[in-house]
Amino acid sequence: MSSSSSCTRPEATRRRFLMMASLLVSLLSLWCVTPSGRAAGWHDDLPQAQLNGNGELRWFGFRIYSASLWSESVPFDPHHAFALELTYARAISRERLVKASIEEIRRLSGSRYTEAQYSQWQTLLENTFRDVLEGDQLVGVYLPGVGARFYNRTQLLAQISDPEFAQAFFNIWLDPQSRDAQLRKHLLGEN
Repeated sequence: MSSSSSCTRPEATRRRFLMMASLLVSLLSLWCVTPSGRAAGWHDDLPQAQLNGNGELRWFGFRIYSASLWSESVPFDPHHAFALELTYARAISRERLVKASIEEIRRLSGSRYTEAQYSQWQTLLENTFRDVLEGDQLVGVYLPGVGARFYNRTQLLAQISDPEFAQAFFNIWLDPQSRDAQLRKHLLGEN
């Protein structure tokens, strides 16, 4: 009996050591994701980003989200990379986010794009977006000539390598015919 308990004790010690070492490596890898110790995110795409403007989208008085436009070019130049950060004030389903985005792209673009493009973009957004809850954040980064990257607070959700999609998507907020002209003015710093 004593011989079996002596075999178990070193094995248990070895397992505890391996578990602690694994935990330490996991914690260090989380801390060392980037040199600054923060998780990789949209700031890595625009390390010199400055707040250009911010505002809120309201619908019948209810706040839907707050929006902030970040850019390295001052004054803002839509032909340079920028980030649009949305922080949601209420829960919205992925389906609703996708539907509203595609409807606005269609409204602003008219017949400029084919049905096949709209369908492809809808699929891309369905694969990118998640249901959002109050306090959730979605950040879209516009990369001219490349496309767009989408992040939540902690990680890259998707990279879409389609410059036409990227421009059409961000036009939802930045086009002169944007549905919320006041929010557009705030984002562009024209208020």
